[in-house]
Amino acid sequence: MKKTVITIILIPIIIFIVVNVFASLSSDNNKLALLKEQVTKEHISSADHSTFEALQKNFKTPQEVTMACQSCHTERHNEVMNSSHWNWEREEFIKGRGVTHLGKKNILNNFCIGIGGSEQSCTRCHAGYNYKDSSFDFTKKENIDCLVCHDGSGEYYKKTGGAGYPADEVNLTEAAQKVGIPQRSNCGACHFYGGGGNNVKHGDLEEAMFACKKDVDVHMAIDGSDMNCTDCHTTEHHNITGQMYSVSSMDKDRVTCEQCHTQTPHSDKILNEHTVKVACQ
Repeated sequence: MKKTVITIILIPIIIFIVVNVFASLSSDNNKLALLKEQVTKEHISSADHSTFEALQKNFKTPQEVTMACQSCHTERHNEVMNSSHWNWEREEFIKGRGVTHLGKKNILNNFCIGIGGSEQSCTRCHAGYNYKDSSFDFTKKENIDCLVCHDGSGEYYKKTGGAGYPADEVNLTEAAQKVGIPQRSNCGACHFYGGGGNNVKHGDLEEAMFACKKDVDVHMAIDGSDMNCTDCHTTEHHNITGQMYSVSSMDKDRVTCEQCHTQTPHSDKILNEHTVKVACQ
């Protein structure tokens, strides 16, 4: 009799647990599906730049392209010139020194070392033109390189030792007429090859990510979510979130797992408690 009573009591408890586990798993799967749909939604450009009158010319210099861009995007240069991609420094607070400015142009940065004396090669990855040495004028808006981030032709690239100028064979008109939102090819051209070679600087960014599988990167995998860098490194007014600790130790403008996956990404409460003190990665 006692066993029967215990069984009668246990059965609904077990059913309740099983139902809740499956409901939780189903909820997690729905959240994941919704997140995948959100980040893989194809961007449809609202403008065809090949029809713009300002771009219907044979550009002789990249600065001409920049000024053509600014003739429509009238205030964007101010945003760019306030970004770390342009200034190669960030405002930092150092105990004992107070507020200072540190970045690629003035610190020893792991495998990139320092750029002093090697500016004409290092500035191949600068978002500008004519950065030959420390006398570079950061106030000249015509030297902003719009194409390095926005080229969609796949043919734009900078020459080695060229102080940030594009290679001589680049068709500037074609590149200007095929601009769009940054793709992984734009970001990877610098960030995958930082430090002078593929996978040298960070150890977790390399050319395989141009078209990788899930065993390399679960987010950018072409057989998975097929995400672009800017899906996580979100941008507002040309300020791109995300920092390497080798350049900046301040806890601001960071990219976090929680911004997409929330602070409780797991169905298991114990795993969610781990994230209070343990980083996801």
